[in-house]
Amino acid sequence: MFAPIDGFQLFLRLSCACLAGLIIGGERESQRKSAGLRTHILVCFGSALLVLVSIQTGAAQQSIEAFSRVVQGVITGVGFIGAGTIFHSDRVHGLTSAAAVWVSAALGITAACGLLWLTLLSAVMTWFVLRVLDKFEKII
Repeated sequence: MFAPIDGFQLFLRLSCACLAGLIIGGERESQRKSAGLRTHILVCFGSALLVLVSIQTGAAQQSIEAFSRVVQGVITGVGFIGAGTIFHSDRVHGLTSAAAVWVSAALGITAACGLLWLTLLSAVMTWFVLRVLDKFEKII
């Protein structure tokens, strides 16, 4: 299932991760949030890269537990970025930005697994939540 892939697939999956990060990060940047374009692209790309390392080395194919540990490590690591986003001052602020960073990591993981349509569809849906529901929320 998680057999090593060729160079084109690597490029495609990493590019898809960057595109997903661009979609979310672009929205956050347009709102002048602390976690913006580069942050989201790097979180998406980094998550995909770490998962692809486990796929390319054969670790994911030999042991689903090894693959699971990589994914768990990515999510845990991103939790620290999210915490930094929330607690950058003496009050709780930035929960939506932290959640967007967490989703970016998840999108990187899905892209690395080859679920490209799921990645792009989810990125667009996340953009919708951040952009459109923000306006709806202000009306209510």
